[in-house]
Amino acid sequence: MTNDSREAAAPARTLAEELRRRDDVSLAALLRARPDLLNPVPNDLTQLATRAGTRASVVRAVERLDTFALQTAEALAVASDPAPYAELCALLAGDDGDADVEAALPGALAVLRNQALVWGPEDRLRLVRTARELLAPSPQHPSPTGLGPTLTEATAGMSPGRLQQIVAAAGLPATHDPVSAVQALTALFTDRPRMAALLDEVPAEALTVLGRLTWGPPYGQVTADPAPHLRLLLDRGLLVPTSPGTVTLPREAALHLRAGRAHREVGPLPPEVGVAREHRPRIVDTTAAGQAYTALATVEELLREWHEGGPAVMRAGGLSVRDLKRTAVALDLSEPVAAFWVELAYAAGLIASDGEADERYAATPAYDAWLELPAPERWAVLATAWLSATRTAGLVGSRDAKERALSALGPHLDRSAAPEVRGRVLALLAELPEGAAPDAASVLARLRWERPLRSAESAGTPTDPPDDLRSRLARWTLDEAELVGLTGRGALSAQGRTLLDAPAPGSPAEAGSAASRAAAVLAPLLPEPLDHVLLQADLTAVAPGPLERPLAETLAVLADVESKGGATVYRFTPGSVRRALDAGRSASDLHTFLTEHSRTPVPQPLAYLIDDVARKHGHLRIGAASAYVRCDDDAVLGEIMADKRAQNLRLRRLAPTVLAAQADPGALLDGLRAMGFAPAAETADGDVLITRAHAHRTPPRTAPDPVPDGPPPPDGTLLDAAVRAIRAGDLASTAPRRDTPRRTGELPRTTSAETLATMQASVLTGAALWIGYVNAEGAASQRVIAPVRVEGGFVTGYDHTADEVRTYPLHRITGVAELAEGPADTA
Repeated sequence: MTNDSREAAAPARTLAEELRRRDDVSLAALLRARPDLLNPVPNDLTQLATRAGTRASVVRAVERLDTFALQTAEALAVASDPAPYAELCALLAGDDGDADVEAALPGALAVLRNQALVWGPEDRLRLVRTARELLAPSPQHPSPTGLGPTLTEATAGMSPGRLQQIVAAAGLPATHDPVSAVQALTALFTDRPRMAALLDEVPAEALTVLGRLTWGPPYGQVTADPAPHLRLLLDRGLLVPTSPGTVTLPREAALHLRAGRAHREVGPLPPEVGVAREHRPRIVDTTAAGQAYTALATVEELLREWHEGGPAVMRAGGLSVRDLKRTAVALDLSEPVAAFWVELAYAAGLIASDGEADERYAATPAYDAWLELPAPERWAVLATAWLSATRTAGLVGSRDAKERALSALGPHLDRSAAPEVRGRVLALLAELPEGAAPDAASVLARLRWERPLRSAESAGTPTDPPDDLRSRLARWTLDEAELVGLTGRGALSAQGRTLLDAPAPGSPAEAGSAASRAAAVLAPLLPEPLDHVLLQADLTAVAPGPLERPLAETLAVLADVESKGGATVYRFTPGSVRRALDAGRSASDLHTFLTEHSRTPVPQPLAYLIDDVARKHGHLRIGAASAYVRCDDDAVLGEIMADKRAQNLRLRRLAPTVLAAQADPGALLDGLRAMGFAPAAETADGDVLITRAHAHRTPPRTAPDPVPDGPPPPDGTLLDAAVRAIRAGDLASTAPRRDTPRRTGELPRTTSAETLATMQASVLTGAALWIGYVNAEGAASQRVIAPVRVEGGFVTGYDHTADEVRTYPLHRITGVAELAEGPADTA
C-alpha cells in the first residue's frame, strides 16, 4: 500500500486534514456558504481551517442554521466527543425512535459537515471546538437543550470519600479511586433498566423535584439542612452540589428522565406554508397590475408635490413628523404608507437632499430620466429597488435601542436582514400554486424554523404574534409587496414570479435581465393611457382611466383633483382656472384644449366660468414699488380703497389709476384675490408675468447603497480562483523539502549565489523548487515553481501555485529549496 493510500484510509486527525481530502466542488460550497472565510483568501487549507474555527465566523455560521441543523449541533455539543452517529441519532430521536428524525438527520449532518462545523467519520463525529464552546451547557451559558453538566463534570471537585458514599447509596460496590467511582455511577445512570429500578425506590416527592429539573434549567436551590426526599437524591447522586446552596441534575440522569431526548420538541421538518385563499391567476395578475400602476402614479404625485423643492432636511437628518403628515395629506394616504413611498423613491434614487445651505429634499436628475421610460420599465426600477433596499419604512415612527426617534429618510433605518427576508418570503409565495394567497402565520412560522437564532421568542403570551425583527420584516413584506404590485390579493403575480427568477447570488446583469422580463410580462396587463376625459355639467371632469402625461399635467393645472380611484374626478374652480391663466394660457387656449380632449361637449357653465375669470384676469396689474396696483378703471381702485379688508395692505392712491402698497407683490396678490378680485402680476416692462412651476433638482445623486449583512456572496469566477489559489498555496506549504527543516509558515532562506545555482541546476534537471517570494508591496508568499529559463536577473518557470507560467526577479526571492518529490505526487 502506498503512503497516499494509507493516508486516505486513516481517519483525518484535524479539520485541516479533512478539508484537504475534499474535492474542489465541496470547498467551493463551503466558501459559498461562509463567504467571510474569503476575506482575504486563505493562503492554504490549514489557514482556512483555522479561520473556520474562529468565534466570529462560527457564530455567523451557526446563526444561519435552520432549526433541525441547529438542534443537531446542540445534540452533538452534549454528546461524547467524538460521538458515533448512533449516539447522535438517539439524542434526537429518543428511546422510542422517530422516523422523521432518522430520515432528516443525514441531511442536517451534511449541512454541518459542508459548512465545516462538523468533521470526522460517522463513528467519530466532532463538533468544531468553538461551536462546542458556544452550544455546550455551562452555569454562565445554559444550553438550549436544558441539560446540565455530565456526572464527571459535576463531581469534579467532590471528595473521594463522598463519592464512595454515593456509590454505596446507589447500591454499587466500592471502587478504589474517584475515576472508577464516577465511571460506575455513569454506567448506572446510562443503563435504562438499572436506572429505572433505582428511580422506583425514590418517593413521589423526590420524583416531582426531578421532574421540575428534567427539561431545564437543571439547577435548583437547597438549604443547608435539606428535606429528607432531597437528601435521598443527594445521597444517590441524582442531584449533585455545584456550589453552596445550589444543586444540579446530572446530564445522564436527565436524559433517562427524558427518554433519551436532548430536546423536548424536535423540528426535523419545516412547517408547511398554508393557503389562506385561492384566486384565479388572471385575477391576481390584473389586480397586481392595477396596483403597479397606482404605485407609479403615487411616486409621480409625490415628486410633483416636491417639484419646486420639498421639505427641509432636519438637523439630525430625515423628514420631520409635520412634513410627513403634510405629505400624507397631499397624497391622501396614511402616514405609514406615505413613509413607504417616500423611502421607496429614495431607494430608487429619485429623491435626495440638494446639499445647499438651507438643505431640502428634491427630485434628482434620475427622476427626469425615469419619467421618460415606458410604464413597465418604470415599475421594474421601483420593484428591484424595493427588493434590494435595506432601508425599512416600517420602522418610521418607532424608536431604536438608544431611544432615538426614527424618521422617514433618517439615518438609522437600514436593517441588513431586510433584503434576505423579502426574498425568502416571496420565494415561499412562489412555491405555492398560482393564485394561492398564503396564511401569514404559517409564513412567519416557516421563517422562524429556517433562522431560529435570528428570530427571538415573543415576550407575550403564546397566542400573541412574535415581535422580533424578522417577523416584523416578513409582515411588512407581505403588505409592501401588495403596494408595489408584486402580489395581488395576497398571491404572487406573474410579474413577481418572473422578477424572482434571477439566480442567487445574481449579478447586476442577471438581475437586470429578470427585471426586463418582468416588465415585459407586466406590459400587456397595464391599462393604456387615455387621451380624453368626460366633462360634466357640475364643473367636473372624469378621467375613466390613466391619462397621457401631457394631458394629465395640463389638467392638473386647470382643475383640482377631487377624488381618486378607478376613475379620477377633477373639479374646475375660479382659482384653478386663474392658475391656468397665470401659467400663460389664454381663454381661447383653454376652450380649445377642453374641446380636443373631451368625449362630451363642453358644458355651458364651464365655458362661462373660463370666460368670466379670463375677463377679470389681469384687469388689475401689480408690480414692485414696494408694490403697486394699476387699473384703467379708477372706480375699481376706489372700491378697493373703500374695502376694510384692504387695511392690512396699507394702500394709498398715487394717481387716479395707480395705488401704492407697503406690502410685497406676493402678499398684495393674495390679499386682492381673497377680496374677490383677479389681479395679475406684471414685469417691469408692463407685460403680464407668467407664473410657471420652476423645477428644482438636486445635483446628480446615486441611489443609497444597501448595508450588507456580512460579506457579499461570491460568484462562480471568484470561487474557482479562490479554490485554485488555496490548493496551490496548500501544495506549497505541505510539499516535503529535501534536507530543509522549517517551522510552519517560515520562508526558505538562502544566499543569492545558492539561489542562482539551485535555479540553474533545476533548469537542467526539470525539478520543481520551493521558493519564498516578496512582491512589490512587501507581501511574502511561498510558491512551487518549475524553472525553465534563468537570465538577466529573472527566472521564468511554471508556477504551480498560480497554475501559469510566470517570471520573477531573482532579487525578490528570499530563498529556494528542493522538493523531496514532484508537486504532482504530493497533491
